[in-house]
Amino acid sequence: MNFVLLILAAVAAVAAVQLWIGARVRGRSADLVESAHPSQADVGTSPEWRGRIAEWLSKAGFRRVSAPSIFWAATAAGAAFGAAGVFLLNRTHAVEAMVETLESIPGGVGDTLAYVAVGAPYIIVLIFVLAPTMVVRAARRERVQAIEQDLALTLELLATLAEAGLGFDAAIARIQESESGARPLSQDLRIYQQDTLGGISRTESLRRLAARIDLNSVSIFVSALIQAEQVGASLSETLRRQADDLRDRRKLRALLLAQALPVKLAFPLMFCFLPGIFFSTLGPVLNQLVDVVDAVIRRR
Repeated sequence: MNFVLLILAAVAAVAAVQLWIGARVRGRSADLVESAHPSQADVGTSPEWRGRIAEWLSKAGFRRVSAPSIFWAATAAGAAFGAAGVFLLNRTHAVEAMVETLESIPGGVGDTLAYVAVGAPYIIVLIFVLAPTMVVRAARRERVQAIEQDLALTLELLATLAEAGLGFDAAIARIQESESGARPLSQDLRIYQQDTLGGISRTESLRRLAARIDLNSVSIFVSALIQAEQVGASLSETLRRQADDLRDRRKLRALLLAQALPVKLAFPLMFCFLPGIFFSTLGPVLNQLVDVVDAVIRRR
């Protein structure tokens, strides 16, 4: 068993190194392409990003061509570290010693904990393997929160600039000049500008924008803009209506979160605070009651 784990760890380590080297080579090639033609390095124009993993990584903000290879290399490295850890635990007999210690606990509790101790090394392997996935999921959540925070202000600015007489592309360019380019929404809007400058129609560029972000509020905003452009509606009125609608949705979401707060507090109140309160208030009384009962029993 230990020999098999060692072989698996070695194979996973070699695969991780090969994937990492390939990712570095593709990353350097992508940097050269991006420096020469910035718009061609975009996710939407690269055929290597058509896989599900690549699309999932791009929505989390990892949009380099080498991102899938780096992800698989990190996963293989996690598997290698996990397998090496299991090998060391089995070699040092640490799991067996832990199981023997837990089985000595009376009451049958030790037997249950012993099963957990036996499966603990494989749980560690699973955690190491899933660590890159959890990192990507956390990055996706942070990106969604940042976009939702910036979208309301961006819509307000777009509506104000459109009412002042600027076109949609000119308004986005003005906003891009005044905002930091490190924000996720600003990066996606910059890609939208590159698409329009590259000859792609505004409708298709907006659809690509919604597909890259993959957020309901952005999809609703893009759908309203496309519909307004197709039917010839006023852009300023559409943007103002979308800004007001987004503001109302944010207020409704805040109210729903506030109403759900008492339900979320019920569990910690019942299982954390109330036992402590009962112990601090009724503990002395129960102690005195026990003393009185014990004194009565001894007199008899």
